[in-house]
Amino acid sequence: MLAEALVPITLFIGIFSSIIITTYINRTAKHKERMSLLEKGLDASIFEEKPKKRKEENRHKSLKWGMVAVAVGMGLLVGSVLDTVLGWQEVAYFSMILLFGGAALIAYYLIMDKKYRDENKDNDILV
Repeated sequence: MLAEALVPITLFIGIFSSIIITTYINRTAKHKERMSLLEKGLDASIFEEKPKKRKEENRHKSLKWGMVAVAVGMGLLVGSVLDTVLGWQEVAYFSMILLFGGAALIAYYLIMDKKYRDENKDNDILV
């Protein structure tokens, strides 16, 4: 009985301590990098993020994962219909999830490709 209780406790402590150790090592490494840059007289501005670019990337990531989530939901729905009508069972669910999820990623790529082409076309006209 005691051994059964020790396994989850040990697992929880191990996961928690490995997260803390990894975070500590990561932060001390960043600190050492910045201090060595400052000692050499270099600027530590490379660690600063570009807020506008970061916000733009996050917006596109949200679009991509939103499209994938909707497509996976549609895949589950179509898989359920195929399971009910044709009796395909598990094959219907997995195949429809992969098919619709892949289609959403392809659609996202085409949307972003068109957006970047339009941006580059406008920049070429101005130059």
